[in-house]
Amino acid sequence: MSIFTGAGVAIITPFNEDDTVNYEEFGRIIDDQIANSTDAIIVCGTTGESSTMPDEEHVSVIKYCVDKVAGRVPVIAGTGSNCTREAVNMSKKAEKVGADGLLCVTPYYNKCTQDGLYEYYKAISDAVNIPIIMYNVPSRTGTTIQPETAVRIAKEVKNVVAIKEASGNITQMDDIIKNKPENFNVISGDDGITFPLITLGAVGVISVIGNAFPREFSRMTRLALQGDFANALTIHHRFTELFNLLFVDGNPAGVKSMLNAMGMIENKLRLPLVPTRITTFEAIRKVLNELNIKC
Repeated sequence: MSIFTGAGVAIITPFNEDDTVNYEEFGRIIDDQIANSTDAIIVCGTTGESSTMPDEEHVSVIKYCVDKVAGRVPVIAGTGSNCTREAVNMSKKAEKVGADGLLCVTPYYNKCTQDGLYEYYKAISDAVNIPIIMYNVPSRTGTTIQPETAVRIAKEVKNVVAIKEASGNITQMDDIIKNKPENFNVISGDDGITFPLITLGAVGVISVIGNAFPREFSRMTRLALQGDFANALTIHHRFTELFNLLFVDGNPAGVKSMLNAMGMIENKLRLPLVPTRITTFEAIRKVLNELNIKC
């Protein structure tokens, strides 16, 4: 079972000055993503600042996104937690409001064992009937899903259909690709390695830069999946400098600064997240100008 292939976007959550969600702007962003060939919307992930959302708001944002998308592309909801009970409850709520799938980050801070990771994903899987994507991002969580654990979960835990790999370890990712069951997918969790990872057998990306360049990054991903590596590489190289700049002051500060420079959103994050430093903002503007993007 596959939720999507190609380029899904880890969509931002726009906020008003009073810290409430700007649903009007959020709806416009969703429509713009779909009009520009995004293959899936991933809502309330890291880039969506879900860690700053109370549970009720978290569910409301997922529901709004599901209703706005209205079946045009899959909606995948971020529901992972360092508390398994909380992850199970949020996953059930996301399924109830219509999410097509779940993105479940590994438990963070408590540094569980590989057996603990297995039981965590099994508990979520036992509670829902929609597909689950594991999310491996040890730089944020302090825990990594080892390749043998990922493959074990893929083989033994129902409806875990993919892993979003953001470990930065391409050898580890390749180990999963080599040993996974046929019906299990590896998805890039890092824009900068999407092209090379597709050449190894990944099926797409959950993208940050896609917030600003959905059409271009979707095209790059599709070309790579079709085996047109030369043209895909040209697009990849066009954005290399931005891949790095977006994370200099953390995510989603970088992408929100870029969207602000492009005149698309207000540059508002929720504490403890703050906007990028002015030096980073100006560096982003400089690259956008070099790409002939209006700022």
